[in-house]
Amino acid sequence: MHMLPRTLWHQLFVGPRGPKLGFSDVSRSTFRVWPTDLDILRHMNNGKYLSLMDVGRYDLMQRNGVLALFKEQGWYPVVVNQTISYRKSLNPWMKFTMESRILGIDDQAVYMEQRFVRPAPSSSGIPGEPEIYARAIVRARILRRSGGVVPMHEIIEKSGVDPATLHVPEEYLEWGSTTKLPSTRADTPSVWA
Repeated sequence: MHMLPRTLWHQLFVGPRGPKLGFSDVSRSTFRVWPTDLDILRHMNNGKYLSLMDVGRYDLMQRNGVLALFKEQGWYPVVVNQTISYRKSLNPWMKFTMESRILGIDDQAVYMEQRFVRPAPSSSGIPGEPEIYARAIVRARILRRSGGVVPMHEIIEKSGVDPATLHVPEEYLEWGSTTKLPSTRADTPSVWA
């Protein structure tokens, strides 16, 4: 519930007013660290990054037209894998930008990269340029509201995207392959070795 105001704000006011994007363009969403984002160490809680990434992905999908396609087709995205690396803390009231971009696909899922950035300090080698505070790689499946998984070729066909414009680095494809869990139809006991 705590994310609902931010999600609605971005879906109703920010996304519709932002520039339209191409399928592989970078979406930029501006946020500020609220007191409700903090953990006991008084910086943004690591789990809050993941919650805000949802908002950033919806902004990207709204502005590149994918969200309208999904609504029309009765599809919706679900995150199946994600990994994030933290570099610098985001502290109370700091303003930051989330950059989100679709990288490409494998045979089952869409890969996205999301970055939390702020202007680099004047003492750095890149003063004022966007500096990465955290970076995440996200792998998402597209499901049908009526049940089942949407094949990637159908998404490519209906979105009109040129697959040649999409590129997922090999190490991300390997990560996606080695970390995925078995199908929901397969028995998957929790056995510790």
